Amino acid sequence: MATAFLYRRLLLALPLLSVLLSPAASQAQPLIDKKEPEQIRIGFQKSAVNLVVLKQRNTLEQRFKNSKIVWLEFPAGPQLLEALSAGSLDFGMTGDSPPVFAQAANKDLLYVGAEPPKPESSAILVQPDSAIKTLADLKGKRIALQKGSSAHFLLVQAVKKAGLAWTDIQPIYLAPADARAAFERGSIDAWAIWDPYYGAAELSFKPRVLSTGRGLSNNNSFYLAARGFAENYPGTVLSLLDELTKADRYVQQNRKEVAQLISDVSGLNLATVHLFLSRRANPSPTAVITPAMAIDQQRVADSFKEIGLIPRAVKVADIVWQPKNAPLAQQ
Repeated sequence: MATAFLYRRLLLALPLLSVLLSPAASQAQPLIDKKEPEQIRIGFQKSAVNLVVLKQRNTLEQRFKNSKIVWLEFPAGPQLLEALSAGSLDFGMTGDSPPVFAQAANKDLLYVGAEPPKPESSAILVQPDSAIKTLADLKGKRIALQKGSSAHFLLVQAVKKAGLAWTDIQPIYLAPADARAAFERGSIDAWAIWDPYYGAAELSFKPRVLSTGRGLSNNNSFYLAARGFAENYPGTVLSLLDELTKADRYVQQNRKEVAQLISDVSGLNLATVHLFLSRRANPSPTAVITPAMAIDQQRVADSFKEIGLIPRAVKVADIVWQPKNAPLAQQ
């Protein structure tokens, strides 16, 4: 009952989004900032395909001619959001879990956009000859994951589906590179991870996929911004979302070229890049958050609270940006 009530409250907390669906909204004039920001500091990860494309093609430098574009790479979402909340970034992309942990820690940021779900882009891996055959076999096992990442929620859901308690497993919190090393030397029993690390491991040493996110996690990707940046430059944020959608179209229409570009930037081999690109939704436009997506994200937050992994309950809708004249994200 309490959960259902909360979800109803979430829908009520996002009234402006229903207005955005109206024909009048589609004919409204776009938001234009009074002035462009002096700089736009963008955080990205290797998995942020559309941001990487924008970076390498200098697209934002051409669109925001009066702003200095600064690019900063991070190994995972938690580190990126820590920089954003500390005032070192203005805008960045993460998976579903990092914003929940950030909000629970009272970090001042906003959900400003999202891509469509990609549940096949994350997985729980075990060794080919592992005795772990089902999710229930994870009981008592050492499982590596990046704390507060999308893989964290994937593992929470896997444990729940198996009928286990979180305390029935041994989570080993490691960054992706360290987790891979631990997995290869056999010091952990399983590894919860996302692309492109998942794809690189899959092609490199042929682990067995115990489960992908299918049926467990939508593996949503969110764009977040510092509150002050979104409030002071709403037109710039919407322009960023627009450029991200254009970048996705470029990815879909120029797959071979984009794969080479990402390979050159990331150091990943072409086979890995093609594999993780194939697991993305086609198309993958970027737009502001829908009520349904906010509710889905609330389930992520509730799951972490239920097992004591965040210190307090959070209302996702409290930090969902509600701009005027914005397109809505796909479900």
